[in-house]
Amino acid sequence: MALPRLRRPLRRASRRPWIRSGLALPVLALLTAAPLASCGGSAGEAGGDQLQSERLRQARQRGTLVCGINGQLPGFSSLGADGRYTGFDVEFCRAVAAAVLGDPARVELRLLSSNDRFTAVASGDVDLLSRNTTVNLSRDAPGGNGLAFAPILFFDGGAVLVPVASGIRRLADLAGRPVCVVSGSTNEGVLADRMGSLGLRYVPLRYRNADETFAAYLSGRCTAVTSDRSGLAARRTLFPDPAAHRLLPEALSKEPMAAASRQDDPVWADAVRWIAYALIEAEEQGVTRANLAALTARARSDPRQARLRRFLGLEGELGRSLGLPADFAARAVAAVGNYGELFERNLGQGSSLGLERGANQLWNRGGLLIAPPFR
Repeated sequence: MALPRLRRPLRRASRRPWIRSGLALPVLALLTAAPLASCGGSAGEAGGDQLQSERLRQARQRGTLVCGINGQLPGFSSLGADGRYTGFDVEFCRAVAAAVLGDPARVELRLLSSNDRFTAVASGDVDLLSRNTTVNLSRDAPGGNGLAFAPILFFDGGAVLVPVASGIRRLADLAGRPVCVVSGSTNEGVLADRMGSLGLRYVPLRYRNADETFAAYLSGRCTAVTSDRSGLAARRTLFPDPAAHRLLPEALSKEPMAAASRQDDPVWADAVRWIAYALIEAEEQGVTRANLAALTARARSDPRQARLRRFLGLEGELGRSLGLPADFAARAVAAVGNYGELFERNLGQGSSLGLERGANQLWNRGGLLIAPPFR
């Protein structure tokens, strides 16, 4: 049976072309069944019912998590040849669905452009935005977009991609030249700031989305294209000749990426925040998707493993204090693995992007990722 054709939504909030990601997870469902059962609690368990969260209530009543993604960025969220969406951002949606609803397949994905994404969150069209979005003050502030950001799960930076044949080797070489940018993106402002600080004039060519932007670049309408370094590396893998394009060495900015929800529902924001922390904490404690069931059985029989028992929901009320099941962290790990597994599978050396962990390494290994204590 052929999958329905995907249509990008118009800006009107009433247009809802959903993609049910459960179609993409028959194998994952089998992988997660045993660990989830071993951790206790039913799929519908709604720990902390006394906590008031409209978003949690709606997601449970609906039976699915509505998650906004990019859908055009390999490694983060893109459509495979099998008609299924995969990537770092998509899998975080599934981890949240597993923790909240007990099943990583209970996700409905909505493709959002850089211009539509914040409207979709504000209007309630999506429960969660997991779409290569930079954390900054104006987006976080109540007087701005009023977003509640989850912990930073990917540290990136702005960059510029040029054809090798252009001879351009540094930003100064872009003086007076056209540069393709996605309208409304952080990168548009970042490039303007950097070129302005260097006293360089250039010609920004603005396009509505990434597809239009990179099509213009490949057709020669502009000399360069700017985006986040990871995004440029991802797009380059789709070019007819990836080796014919190079990234300029200058880092234009710091671009910490995180998922986001509405600021007016702090209970839901806290739940998403600690699900993200759970993936980081799992890597620090050595909990993987493969060993989760065995570690859970060992911790259940050994009360001396207090830290692991709290993390897995075998003792204490950590999950209930968030309005989540006691074993919410275990459910998330069962769905996608720990942070290291999530990174390597989608972005790391074994993926098509081949990115180094760098700043996205754990704090005790020289990186910037850290989870507060689960206690």
